[in-house]
Amino acid sequence: MWRKVLILVTLLVGNIFLIYPVLGAEYPVRPIEIYAPYSAGGPIDLMSRWVGEIAPKYLGQPVVVVNKIGAAGSAAAAEVISSKPDGYKLYVTSQFFFAMTTKTQKVPFDPGQLTPLANLMQLVDGICVRGDAPWKTFNDLLEYAKKNPRKLSWAHSGRGMVGHVSILLLFRKAGAETLDVPYKGPAEKLAALLGGHVDAASLNYATCADHIKAGKVRFLIFNTDRRYTQYEVSNVPTTVELGYADVAKLTPYIGFYIHKDTPEEVRRTLFDTFKKTYEDPAFKKGIEKIGDQPRFDGPEFMKESIKKGEEIALPMLKELGLYVEK
Repeated sequence: MWRKVLILVTLLVGNIFLIYPVLGAEYPVRPIEIYAPYSAGGPIDLMSRWVGEIAPKYLGQPVVVVNKIGAAGSAAAAEVISSKPDGYKLYVTSQFFFAMTTKTQKVPFDPGQLTPLANLMQLVDGICVRGDAPWKTFNDLLEYAKKNPRKLSWAHSGRGMVGHVSILLLFRKAGAETLDVPYKGPAEKLAALLGGHVDAASLNYATCADHIKAGKVRFLIFNTDRRYTQYEVSNVPTTVELGYADVAKLTPYIGFYIHKDTPEEVRRTLFDTFKKTYEDPAFKKGIEKIGDQPRFDGPEFMKESIKKGEEIALPMLKELGLYVEK
């Protein structure tokens, strides 16, 4: 009798594991997808690909970058929000997707469905001029702009984008009236600057690193709270140094976001993986090749960055007529 009961229990237990094999498995059991909202070759895409190269050795599964372009990042965000909250789809972006982009368009989802996971990079952004320009410092540029209202032209990637709002705010705080000119993207802005179509440009260091080394482009100021010491621009002052601390709150930080309903243990696994990835020498070398700044921070830092960005950007967006009422 007992022998029959034992055989029955054994068969039942065996069937349970055959039917539900994943119950005994640890996350992850299949590849992780990173949804990048911009085209291949940009800083966010390249940083994601370095994560895709390094993270698998700590995670035990492949990490795949998916470029889902559209609606200024909303298409990629929607993909993650609409997916099962199981940790297999992540969204990579800056805090300004939440602090600005979702305030300038009606998105078909609640941005609050995404929660911060880990920050891994800081963009090196600022104002640059041609190497042969007469302005050697940012104060030189301001002096010219103040003496010649609306004659100083500068390029940006679109009204309401962080590169537009941060630099416009900087000029306004300095009391300078300028002429801002929108371009499609970084390559077009750089071409306009080199071609003499604009006097200055809001650009990322990585976009024009080769031209800086060749002396064709010169940065006058970086929008950050700390100097960049590992590049040829260690002598360039920051917005904080020059007295524009509020503008530095619009420094772009790049990190990963996940569906808010993802189990805590899954989020913890991913956070630990990103921390190990960040500490890997290969990752930091990769970010330096891109031309940006490695910077690791957790969810609380990312939430605070979104909050600070909103406080500074929202009044500007409303003034510019770009804010969309929900």
